[in-house]
Amino acid sequence: MNFIVWFFTIILYQPMLSLLIWLYGLIGNFGIAIIILTLIIKILLHPLNKKAIESQKNMAELQPKINELQNKYKDNKEKQAAEMIKLYKEEKFNPFAGILLLFIQLPILIALYQVFQNGMDLVKIKEMLYPFINLPQVIYPYFISFQSGTNLIEILDLSKANIYLAALAGVAQYFQIKTATPPIPKQEGPIDTMGEVSSMMQKQMVYFVPLLTFFILFRLPSALGLYWIVTAIISIFEQKRLFKKK
Repeated sequence: MNFIVWFFTIILYQPMLSLLIWLYGLIGNFGIAIIILTLIIKILLHPLNKKAIESQKNMAELQPKINELQNKYKDNKEKQAAEMIKLYKEEKFNPFAGILLLFIQLPILIALYQVFQNGMDLVKIKEMLYPFINLPQVIYPYFISFQSGTNLIEILDLSKANIYLAALAGVAQYFQIKTATPPIPKQEGPIDTMGEVSSMMQKQMVYFVPLLTFFILFRLPSALGLYWIVTAIISIFEQKRLFKKK
């Protein structure tokens, strides 16, 4: 347990917190600092994300052959499993490639939640920053802030929950999933029950995940929603580019 806490703190939380505060000190805008932090995280995760996207594309291309095997050996599950494994080996396809990215993203999201939750509290973060990071005197956690005459205009407090940003994150997640789900080539002949269930679940996920995203984010600091939106937008362009390339 101590190793897990150490790994989470030293490998994830401390570097991201220090980078966020350094970016804020350099730019002076908390929202833009979060966007740049998101871009850096996406660049670091690009090799894994690329494999996950290619795995989704390959899965869609193999679906007709998978359905054919399911129909052919529907009364012999052992033979069906053996033929599926054989197919994966012939096509050099790893059905678990996309899952790895999910396992990596989950601790990153938890660490980011801690970063955004504590990032505005100078007392909490003082001891966690790297020694070469200058601690600002105050952090203004607003996405937009500007001077209008004698008044300081501040818009969207990223330290607090925001239902509109959570809804926007859900919409962005919807389009990301739609983009990440390439059309499956039509299959000739009947589709077995497993194939129908798989297709139905795929369609339901398009709507379920965005709703889940909204319900997760609408009570959390909106900084996490901003990260989610930027991540989804980058992923959409990433997926489109890789699908066209393939």
